[in-house]
Amino acid sequence: MAFRREKSAPPVQEAPAKVGGKGRATPTRKEAEAAARARAKVPRTRKEQMQAQRATRAESSRKTREGMKAGDERYYLPRDRGPVRRFIRDYVDSRFSFVELVIPLLLVILVLGYTGNQALVNASSTLMLVTLLLTVTTILLLRFRVRRELIRRFPDESLKGTTYYLITRAMQMRFMRMPKAKVKIGEQLPDRYR
Repeated sequence: MAFRREKSAPPVQEAPAKVGGKGRATPTRKEAEAAARARAKVPRTRKEQMQAQRATRAESSRKTREGMKAGDERYYLPRDRGPVRRFIRDYVDSRFSFVELVIPLLLVILVLGYTGNQALVNASSTLMLVTLLLTVTTILLLRFRVRRELIRRFPDESLKGTTYYLITRAMQMRFMRMPKAKVKIGEQLPDRYR
């Protein structure tokens, strides 16, 4: 019996991997048509329409919140956009101010006022007066300093609405501010904001 020697097949060369591919299989026609029908399905009842609108709003607000937290200026409200507003945010966020404590202090004053004890009621009214005076003084000083810096840094920019923006930012507690603070307390601010 003679043994036949089989020819060995030439080695198979692997095709080079495609760089930048889409990373998933192409859907079949049936799958693509089903997906298109699902996207084109129009809600028939009022309840379905409201659910679709609610889902769209929820997705939009989720994207906006994530963009604001990430610091993407495209997702900021119009009042928060621009180099002047960014400077005001950074200026307020880089300093600790008595004004941040106003809301918790007012809650304490409110509780003291409703205790019924005359001494505590008198103390709460005195504390309220001191809080009011310190708040007004702090805001006026902050406005004066920020206005001077804005005139120096942005000589040809309009400063309309900056005082209101400054006060509303300063009155919020640091963890509640939106857009989130990007500078730490005591951090040196950059010279250029363009």
